[in-house]
Amino acid sequence: MSEAFWGKLKFMFKKFFLGFATLLVILILFLVIKNKDKNTLPAVDRETKISENIIKINPGIDVYPPELSIIGKKEYYDPTPLSSAINTRGAEDSPFVMPDGNTLYFFFTPDPNIPVEKQVGDEVTGIYVSSKVNEEWQKAERVILQDGGKLSLDGCEFISEDTIWFCSAREGYTGLHWFNAEYKNGGWQDWKIAPKEFEQYQVGELHFDINGQELYFHSDRPGGKGLYDIWVSRMENGKMQTPTNLSIINSEDSDGWPFISQDENELWFTRTYKGSPSVWRSKKIDGNWQTPELIVFQFAGEPTLDRDGNLYFVHHYYKDNVMLEADIYIAKKR
Repeated sequence: MSEAFWGKLKFMFKKFFLGFATLLVILILFLVIKNKDKNTLPAVDRETKISENIIKINPGIDVYPPELSIIGKKEYYDPTPLSSAINTRGAEDSPFVMPDGNTLYFFFTPDPNIPVEKQVGDEVTGIYVSSKVNEEWQKAERVILQDGGKLSLDGCEFISEDTIWFCSAREGYTGLHWFNAEYKNGGWQDWKIAPKEFEQYQVGELHFDINGQELYFHSDRPGGKGLYDIWVSRMENGKMQTPTNLSIINSEDSDGWPFISQDENELWFTRTYKGSPSVWRSKKIDGNWQTPELIVFQFAGEPTLDRDGNLYFVHHYYKDNVMLEADIYIAKKR
């Protein structure tokens, strides 16, 4: 695999898999700022935290633009970046679109190359949300998932109606954990750590089916075929059961960041192709997942779809094996 691909993996993985040294620095930062105002969270324009030295990349100067496969071209129009209400000169990543296509969540950090210990205290890195009004995306706003005066680094979001699941390194906890919260009275509240099975089964980025009865996730847990595999676990009375490896889906490389379509007949995910991340899809026929098909390639990943089948994904801009920034793209369904 190319150095460029490993650079991509480093950025994607660091949102969920942090080393001990990084966590130690985060804990030190918690102690340094613990005397800050406990009653408010800073309202900071994320673009003010982007270095003036970072140049906005557009498709015209993109060295490795995302491309549709032969199958992808039959089903989708060419991918295009979303508007400046979403995409900035910083790094937008991990998109999650709601079924109606009118609400988009994503992860943002001003510079993908800055260390995680600096991201946690920069006041803007985290999860954002934008709404579509009259077919135009509105300026994205920070999703608050922490008490005022306390630090957290949140990402990996999945939303189902009034529940959000997210991974977080936060004050009061050692290491990185899954959490969930409920949307009440105009905001997210009552965040709590996920059940112990999430750590027991080494749950990575995840997606629940529409009924919340099946949990799809990627993991490097024992018994897989590659670096990361996609697994599925039945939920019984809210408790994860022993996961099953989706062997028809997985390869000897990394397969992850799963997304299940609204009709539960399509499984979308990220896999390596020709040295960089790409978007793949498996269809369920007669109750069985089929051999995956390549849809978008060249630094494309983390697919998410609305109920009309429009495909959103993250595209990372690379040049000379250096990641410059990242944007959210859409490939509209034909």
